[in-house]
Amino acid sequence: MKLWGGRFAKSTDTKVDDFNSSISFDQRLYKQDILGSIAHASMLGTQGIIPVQDAQLICTALTQILADIEAGTITFDVFAEDIHMNIETILISRIGDAGKKLHTGRSRNDQVALDMRMYVKEEIKSIQGLIDDLQKVLLSVAKEHTKTILPGYTHLQRAQPITFAHHLMAYFEMLKRDEDRLTDAYHRTNVLPLGSGALAATTYPLDRTAVAKALGFDSITANSLDGVSDRDFCIELLASLSILMMHLSRFCEEIILWSSHEFQFIELDDAYSTGSSIMPQKKNPDIAELVRGKTGRVYGDLLGLLTTMKGLPLAYNKDMQEDKEGVFDAVDTIKMCLPVFTAMVETMKVKKESMLKAAGGGFTNATDAADYLVKKGVPFRDAHEIIGKLVLYCIQNSLTLDQLSLKEYQDISPVFDENIYAAISLEECVNKRNIPGGPSEEMVLACIQKNQRYLDAKNPIF
Repeated sequence: MKLWGGRFAKSTDTKVDDFNSSISFDQRLYKQDILGSIAHASMLGTQGIIPVQDAQLICTALTQILADIEAGTITFDVFAEDIHMNIETILISRIGDAGKKLHTGRSRNDQVALDMRMYVKEEIKSIQGLIDDLQKVLLSVAKEHTKTILPGYTHLQRAQPITFAHHLMAYFEMLKRDEDRLTDAYHRTNVLPLGSGALAATTYPLDRTAVAKALGFDSITANSLDGVSDRDFCIELLASLSILMMHLSRFCEEIILWSSHEFQFIELDDAYSTGSSIMPQKKNPDIAELVRGKTGRVYGDLLGLLTTMKGLPLAYNKDMQEDKEGVFDAVDTIKMCLPVFTAMVETMKVKKESMLKAAGGGFTNATDAADYLVKKGVPFRDAHEIIGKLVLYCIQNSLTLDQLSLKEYQDISPVFDENIYAAISLEECVNKRNIPGGPSEEMVLACIQKNQRYLDAKNPIF
């Protein structure tokens, strides 16, 4: 008979057992479940709710069960439904009636909420470590390319010249925000729900604060209904991971474009590319494409849980069992994508000459030509029109702005003099943008140094 079977006159249908069971996926919570149970049992003994010797026996047996699971000597049973009841069933089989006292003062409702919070806390720290690895690679590659000029784009049209380092550091900033979001999510996850019971707490004198301290939680939940029915922390994790995947996907889109024959800005390492089964010349950016594709998968995990939760009355409902697979899938997907993405970026070859050639086309220095006129007293709107006419002239005559003669400049506006050529050189265009946040070598180096300090502060060397 099931641990809850006293109320029932007959067994559940075998199809219901299969449908109701979550052990196939929630077994990964075994460690959190056991550690939470050890803290709970220890508190029960300290509070005199159960005999101290029983509490000690329970804790010892649970510690051994944990070791046996990690040694692969325990097989979970679908009949026991979930990880909580599997552990408790194994415990009772080993120590008898003392094991039946473990569940005093708690429900599976607050137990699973605890397990999920412990799991999410662990995974946030793990994912932040992977983000940190990617940030280190971006910083390392950026340091090598503070002078590497490429076109910046708007509307996927060449716009203004920047440096490759400046471009990479834009993604570094995105990742910093991703890490901040995960830190914020961690703080709201780090609240102990155990003691909420099924929905209305318990009559036993539990020391919730002691359990929170034993398990590394900052505080305890303030409302028992909220304690068992809250999955905001799961949704917040999925939202943060969705934004992180969106950033990776944007980066992947650029890598896919850059590695194409049309751009030729980078070449991916053979170890992070694939070929074609029919076209022998192909070198495909499949890793970037897969990361881009898996972004939709993580979005789906977020939307699935939001949809599950949107119509649930307080407090716990079985629908909430659906939180786990989405969270597990998103975490697994992120932890699969980040390392391979990081290695792909670290090993790619940057084609400086192709980047520079592209920056020289598409009139990326046109804004600087307009600024040149403004600095000579021409109103910006007039300067904009003058340079627009020059660009049209260049297009009609297959020229670039730096190929025009001084006479051709002065035919449009007498304000031009020989200094126009220095003003529109790509290096000058980049390095004149020398304000905080700008692409000049000085500002990018300052940005790199600042973010190196940021990384060093996260990873102190002892």
